[in-house]
Amino acid sequence: MNLTSKQRSYLKGLAMTTEPLFQIGKGSVTPEFIEAIREAFNTRELLKITVLKNCMDDPREIASVVADRTGSVVVQVIGKKIVLYKQDKDKPRIMLPK
Repeated sequence: MNLTSKQRSYLKGLAMTTEPLFQIGKGSVTPEFIEAIREAFNTRELLKITVLKNCMDDPREIASVVADRTGSVVVQVIGKKIVLYKQDKDKPRIMLPK
């Protein structure tokens, strides 16, 4: 799924008021972490992740890997914060602008 700049901007606005749900530490991206993200997408469509200082991996690379493995889209990466979006196929909660 590709987001338009208008949709991306809308999701960024929603993400500003959202607290990070996950943190990635020195263990980086593990199968357990990916599974936890997949489960979180069962109840929400927008996730914010913080990359801790002890994680040596590039946040953009982490965002790309996590999005790829969970079927989500990277909305933005700012510093050590990652925002991911995955639309609920059955009942979307976030109505994206056209």
